[in-house]
Amino acid sequence: MKNNFIGLFVLGIFISLGAFILSSALLEIKEKERTVVVKGLSEREYDANVITWPISYNVVNNDLNELYISLKSNAKKIKTFLIKNGVNEKEISSSAPIIEDKYINSYGNNKANFRYSGKQSITVHSSNVLKIKSIMELLSELGQQGVTIVRDYEHRTSYSFTKLNDIKPEMIEEATKNARKVAEKFAKDSQSTLGKIKKANQGTFSIYSKDYYTPEIKNVRVVSTIEYYLSD
Repeated sequence: MKNNFIGLFVLGIFISLGAFILSSALLEIKEKERTVVVKGLSEREYDANVITWPISYNVVNNDLNELYISLKSNAKKIKTFLIKNGVNEKEISSSAPIIEDKYINSYGNNKANFRYSGKQSITVHSSNVLKIKSIMELLSELGQQGVTIVRDYEHRTSYSFTKLNDIKPEMIEEATKNARKVAEKFAKDSQSTLGKIKKANQGTFSIYSKDYYTPEIKNVRVVSTIEYYLSD
């Protein structure tokens, strides 16, 4: 019984000693591990390859039935104008009309001249950006046909860049190279040697307009974060 107790006691000492040596070794390795975290940027400009052009128009009338007839007539004029200028019919869509009864919200003698107001949009969604932009300059022709075009923030023309997957690999490669240049400069300044990559984060791509006046030009940007090992 006594011998068993002594044996267990000795075994416990060896286990504790082994754990201490192992933890000390791990601590020493951790203390000696040096890394540097750097970021690499890749940013490029591309022309938008998709345009969405909503043409919003408004009609007023005191007769609801005649209002709907006018909306339908204007929609036909707009579609004819677009197709005549080379827009594919499949690229044209129309929204449901929005009808407002002006008398509902009028008080006293402040009644509107026309009871009903109708608003509708015909939208062009195309990958032929340059052609659609040239047609936009001819919009006054619709005004000459009696179509009242509404210009507002809600129905502004928008541009998109949808070829991100085509450029992702080369932009990630560029961002990675730029990150390594920063890491190499840091290693040189700290009199260290740059090692292998410990951890890397590709980063998220962002696409935004170059500025307010040129929304058809898109800036594509990605920032990669990379952690490198350093050694003396």
